[in-house]
Amino acid sequence: MYAEIKAVHVGCAAVSICGFIARGVLGLRGAPPPAARWARAAPHVVDTVLLASALWLAWRSAQLPFVQGWLTAKVLALAAYIALGSLALRAGRSRRVRATAFALALGVFAYIVSVAITRDPLGPLAALRGA
Repeated sequence: MYAEIKAVHVGCAAVSICGFIARGVLGLRGAPPPAARWARAAPHVVDTVLLASALWLAWRSAQLPFVQGWLTAKVLALAAYIALGSLALRAGRSRRVRATAFALALGVFAYIVSVAITRDPLGPLAALRGA
């Protein structure tokens, strides 16, 4: 069951970032937000399943934020990703602010993935620890 929920979690993360990229690129090009109800609801559904699967995985593996450093790093980076994503998609006052927030959000997402893979708060820099 753990492997299946992890696959759901990873799949939702992939769908979520693809949707974020699509919305970000369209927004930076000046396209209006999608009008279709499903297009507005889908990101919320995907992100809810993503969060629920994350909570289930943490509970099932007994690995908790603020106990395991790598999981704490993911949670804090997730908060930064959400804030930057909000700026990139809605709250940024200028195109430049939105574009900068979009690029930073993508970088934070890459960091979150690297922390998940390495299970180390240093993410991609964890390899340097052994050098």
